[in-house]
Amino acid sequence: MELRLLGVLTVRRGGEPLPLPGSRKVRALLAYLALAPQPVPRSQLCELLWDLPDDPRGELRWCLSKVRRLVDAPGRARIFTREDSIGLDLSDCFADALEVARAAGEGIGRLAPPRLRELAQLFTGDFLEGLEIERSPLFSGWLTAQRRRFRGCHAALLEHLVGKVPDDEATAYLEKWLELAPFDRHVHELLLGSLVRRGRVREGEEHLAAAARLFEAEGLDGAPLREAWRAARTQEALVLSIAPEPSPAPAATRRASIAVMPFADRSATPPERGGPADALAFDVITRLAKLRSLFVIAQGSVFALHERRIGAEEAGRMLNVEYVVSGSVRRQSERLAVTVELAETRSARIVWAETFNHKLDEALAVLEEIGNRIVASIAAEIEMIERNRAILRPPSSLDAWEAHHRGLWHMYRFNRADNERARHFFQMAVRLDPTFSRAYAGLSFTHFQDAFQGWAKAAPEIERAHEFAMQGLMADDRDPAAHWAMGRALWLRGEHGQSVAELERAVALSPNFALAHYNLAFVHSTAGDATAAISASDHSRELSPFDPMLFGMLGTRAMALVRLERFDEAAQWAVKAAARPNAFPHIRAIAAYSLALAGSLDEARAYAAAVRKAVPGYGVADFLAAFRFDAQGAALFRKGAQRIGMAP
Repeated sequence: MELRLLGVLTVRRGGEPLPLPGSRKVRALLAYLALAPQPVPRSQLCELLWDLPDDPRGELRWCLSKVRRLVDAPGRARIFTREDSIGLDLSDCFADALEVARAAGEGIGRLAPPRLRELAQLFTGDFLEGLEIERSPLFSGWLTAQRRRFRGCHAALLEHLVGKVPDDEATAYLEKWLELAPFDRHVHELLLGSLVRRGRVREGEEHLAAAARLFEAEGLDGAPLREAWRAARTQEALVLSIAPEPSPAPAATRRASIAVMPFADRSATPPERGGPADALAFDVITRLAKLRSLFVIAQGSVFALHERRIGAEEAGRMLNVEYVVSGSVRRQSERLAVTVELAETRSARIVWAETFNHKLDEALAVLEEIGNRIVASIAAEIEMIERNRAILRPPSSLDAWEAHHRGLWHMYRFNRADNERARHFFQMAVRLDPTFSRAYAGLSFTHFQDAFQGWAKAAPEIERAHEFAMQGLMADDRDPAAHWAMGRALWLRGEHGQSVAELERAVALSPNFALAHYNLAFVHSTAGDATAAISASDHSRELSPFDPMLFGMLGTRAMALVRLERFDEAAQWAVKAAARPNAFPHIRAIAAYSLALAGSLDEARAYAAAVRKAVPGYGVADFLAAFRFDAQGAALFRKGAQRIGMAP
């Protein structure tokens, strides 16, 4: 069986089209179940398709009977029920939309031209073309979202085809891409470049004039198009050894760019503008901007595009950003459900998605908590993507942003060789951009590691950590990462109070900066307020549950519990910390000493053996020199070390 959704809905068996039921709701139900990732509750299907019918479940049963006749075969029932939910099993069928969605999830950029061509040819029209249903607002909202999603996938397929096939073949794909995304600056730039290379300068001039008028009529800046045309002609002149026009000044160092679209309100009775959906989007925009690591499109632009009913995928291309966030808010009875997606604009790949479902005891508190988690998750996902992308680039081709993220990739390995490699890339980043505060923070961190891990003489490394943290603050005093680096450096210098003040400043600048909360926990766990350390550690993990520094977040909680003499709990958390793949010997030592204090001596000795295998001769003196506990904490950890023979 074949199910075609990218165009007019069609069902084929054995290559022959089947007659479809006349009811639009039967066809809509079939399409909705086909795309549902899991069985859908009957109540949700009733609410989706019927506007207060007399017997919604009866109507649903009737529609399901029609769908069964269409998709089931002798000995093969594709519609199935699970408790009070309904699903559609298409595992042995071909569904064009599912093929495209699967490719987008795996990464369109990885596909070879033949597969890209196959997928692009599946689009014979808009998703479920002509299948609008009156008085079904939830279905209409879903249909609009899916059409935007697949239009974005189609544009991404065409974009990657254009980059992988010869100019002659690419022209048709450029023209189709231009139809789908007339305000995507990148397609205009590629088309102008193609026209120049083929000597069709007059056509290029005409296209530039028309495109600039189109952009400016929509309130968009046409100057980048003119610059792209000038750059394309300059490049062609260089190829032909003709004297080029003067080159433009180099662009400022880039940051990853993101647009957060206003969230759709899916409530049964949507409120006026300015309700929870708008408030949440505004909050996420503001908080992301405070991180200072991303270029965030301002609220006015994204809300203006939303008012013109431009979806997230198209808006991302119009705004020429690398990432776009979209979502919805639904308030029903006493609960608030928020769904959110982070997608790569150019590949249409959803890189992170989550649903938050909260009891609506206090609306503002719930929105605050959800906003915190959204922002922290988005920042962490983008940083991971950028790190992984940078590690694949040749070192000689890196810009400052990429060099910084290449440094982060090595930094989070937590061994001496990678620490040196990280420092090399952070130094490259500050050479390329002396105003890049986060690169200075990274440099400070590498020197902190040299001192903390005992990889070099402590005194000069402590001063270098402080020096680079200071340079980061001079580059950007509002960057929370610069204050984070300074807080760590001051702790190394024994300036506990000033360290706490800098880390609290980082939190004040960006309440969603998980590493600042973690380092507050770290400082308090060694010599400050142990209870505050536990709270800060928990909050850092809530903000970033898959953080590369998760071993530290868990370990600081264990150290704080030791200082509170809650040894059994401390041992449990310390074992979790030591189990993390990038945990280094000091972290495993926390587990050894905590287990010893809890009376689990055999397990403690096993961790001690692992530590000494990695660092021969390691003892409690090395541990206390690194962590600088207060007198009470030092005495407790020394007691644990004595129980397993790691202290005199």
